Amino acid sequence: MRVTHVITRLIVGGAQENTIATVLGLQAKADLQVDLISGPTSGPEGSLEATLHPGSICLRRVRNDQLAEGDDAPAGGRCSPLLTIIPELVRPIRPWLDCRALQKLTKIFHETKPDIVHTHSGKAGILGRLAARRAGVPIILHTIHGPSFGSFQNSFANFIFRSAEKYAAQCTTHFISVADAMTKDYLAAGIGSPKKYTRIFSGFSLEPFLTASNDLSFRKELGIEPEDFVVGKIARLFELKGHDDLFVIAPQLVRRFPQTKFLLVGDGLWRNRFELRACALGLEKNFIFTGLISPNEVPRHVGIMNALVHLSRREGLPRALPQALAAARPVITYDCDGANEVCIPNETGFLVRPGDKEDLTEKIIRLINDPTLCKRLGGAGQAMVKNNFSVEQMVETIFSLYVKLTAQSATEKGRYVS
Repeated sequence: MRVTHVITRLIVGGAQENTIATVLGLQAKADLQVDLISGPTSGPEGSLEATLHPGSICLRRVRNDQLAEGDDAPAGGRCSPLLTIIPELVRPIRPWLDCRALQKLTKIFHETKPDIVHTHSGKAGILGRLAARRAGVPIILHTIHGPSFGSFQNSFANFIFRSAEKYAAQCTTHFISVADAMTKDYLAAGIGSPKKYTRIFSGFSLEPFLTASNDLSFRKELGIEPEDFVVGKIARLFELKGHDDLFVIAPQLVRRFPQTKFLLVGDGLWRNRFELRACALGLEKNFIFTGLISPNEVPRHVGIMNALVHLSRREGLPRALPQALAAARPVITYDCDGANEVCIPNETGFLVRPGDKEDLTEKIIRLINDPTLCKRLGGAGQAMVKNNFSVEQMVETIFSLYVKLTAQSATEKGRYVS
């Protein structure tokens, strides 16, 4: 069986980590050839291409209309899995480039003849599925990592993206959603039918988080004292991620609890803006900016947090939430999309209505004042995540779905022939 995954870009992010973990996990299966196609990766969000270990993956780039082996390709032929970069597969809407990307995807699928095409993210999800249908790929899957339409954008943009998703759904054999919330939103928009959806949580390597510790030497390195209460946030420094709300409530929190520190993990286009804001508030010592870190450094940073907040207005199921819970750290999150499927009120953390800064402040204060509560919520969260979010469980469930859909396709083809 040959499976080709398609994603728009391999920046440091949850959807990208999910995709790479899936590709590498599936490649270990006998008689399964797994390839990955991506657009170019650039910008302050960083790149995950390096996490695809040399020797375990081969890189090639599409130059003009030819598939050219890259510098990482071993002598003597291609290796497996294969990463193909299509320069025209970019995130913004660019009609000319989009048409070129569609043509190149279709050509690749015609040449490689995958049994399954599995797409991820918005642009690659649309173009990848259309190209797979044009090339006659028998099984086409799409993973919904986050919503492409919703209250976070204007009505015209929602009309465009909803229409595109409806059109692409006609080419889709099955959907995987990382949270039930995604399934509900897409069904409410008239995209697909209930039987075409399967929820599969976005798994990750649990052990580094299960063993994460409050490393006092690492705290000192970052300017954090042993007695400081660290409110962590893991997200790109960009719009819709909720950092502004944290800056609004920070002054009153620090006035009441001077030993409060805010650990912002990640980088992005708005970093300079937030650094200037921290200085303007006189809180430059209370806000710690880590900058871009690799995924394998995340557990170390989570380990020195006392709690994690997630204030994004647009997510599927925020990867930071189960990661913090795996480290037995309580979470506070805006009640958006799939957050309430891991943040169970008063059991693993607290849900806050989006934008309710007063309630957000009150929930943080509760945790600051009650270490026993922190321990109880974190412990319950850790047990829940251990049972649902291992990368091995994710890969096995996806593989089982592939096998099921392949069998169904063969049965339907047999009926048609007979």
